[in-house]
Amino acid sequence: MVLCWSEGQGSSIHSHSDAHCFMKVLDGTLQESMFAWPEDSKKKNAMTQLAVNTYERDQVAYINDSKGLHRVENPSHSDLAASLHLYSPPFQSCQCFDQRTGKSTASTVTFWSKYGERTPYKPGRSTSVCFEPENN
Repeated sequence: MVLCWSEGQGSSIHSHSDAHCFMKVLDGTLQESMFAWPEDSKKKNAMTQLAVNTYERDQVAYINDSKGLHRVENPSHSDLAASLHLYSPPFQSCQCFDQRTGKSTASTVTFWSKYGERTPYKPGRSTSVCFEPENN
C-alpha cells in the first residue's frame, strides 16, 4: 500500500492485527512515535511513549504487535511525504488508541483508491479510520 502524507498529517496510534509491517519512505520525512500497549485496567491512563524515530527517503522501518504500537506522521509543515507499506499477512481491521486514555477502538482499514481508481465510501459498523489526520 502506498500512502501519501499531506503536511502535518498523521495516523492514529494503532496496532497491526498480528501482522508484520514493513515501511519504506519514498519521499519526504516521516516520524514514528512508538508506544507500549496500554495496561489492562479499568483506570484509564495516558499511553507510555517508548521512542521517536525519524525516517528519511529510502530508509525502512519494521513493526509488529510484539514490539508495541505506533503512530506515523509527516512532521513537515511545508513538504509532502510518501511511503510504501507491506503487511504480512494483510489485515482488514486494527485497533486505534486514544493517547490520553489508552482506550482502544476497532477500526476498519479503508482505502482512497485501488488500482488507480477512487474507491466508493462504504460505511460499516465502525467508521473510524486509523490513517486519517489527527487533530492535535
